[in-house]
Amino acid sequence: MALENEEEKTEDYLFKIVLVGDSAVGKSNLLARFARDEFYPNSKSTIGVEFQTQKMDINGKEVKAQIWDTAGQERFRAVTSAYYRGAVGALLVYDISRRQTFDSIGRWLNELHTHSDMNVVTILVGNKSDLKDAREVTTAEGKALAEAQGLFFMETSALDSSNVAAAFETVVKEIYNILSRKVMMSQELKNQDTTRIENGTTVVLQADEEAAAAAAPADVAAQKAGCC
Repeated sequence: MALENEEEKTEDYLFKIVLVGDSAVGKSNLLARFARDEFYPNSKSTIGVEFQTQKMDINGKEVKAQIWDTAGQERFRAVTSAYYRGAVGALLVYDISRRQTFDSIGRWLNELHTHSDMNVVTILVGNKSDLKDAREVTTAEGKALAEAQGLFFMETSALDSSNVAAAFETVVKEIYNILSRKVMMSQELKNQDTTRIENGTTVVLQADEEAAAAAAPADVAAQKAGCC
């Protein structure tokens, strides 16, 4: 019986999340650290698209985050654009020690919005925060850009794991909260409709004239039958 329950148990929600940003900003290592608590100092550039899944518990619900790691190189962008579709969350990553990767964020954000829903929950991630001496982008600059674009913001380090889990969890929890609010609103509307019906609110259904005419004689006969 216990085995049967285990087989029947599946995740309550499945969220697709994409990692986007220039090549070598540390997207693959962020995912490796979050999903497997691993780090590869000599990690090679991602070719095409790879993904990992990670289960999380939010308010007693099991949520599976399906995280897609997209290649940052220009030559793969046409291939990976299809994988943005269906995404409900995104981590927009730059390297704090390479300003050019920060300057590319606007382009990546435009691409994200072009190939996915405008309401994708997005966090701007300044990765490699452990490279303090090589920093080229200040924390204040990252925060300012995030505020201007309506994004969450966090600085992370895949090397020492600082804020890595928090960045992913921020996105997943916000997606869950948005979904929960929509479900609650839908339930409230349903309850309001039920209350109207219980209170005797008349619901008029449009009928064609022929159907109305055919029903009329039956109504008259019913009235006559009830009068005697």
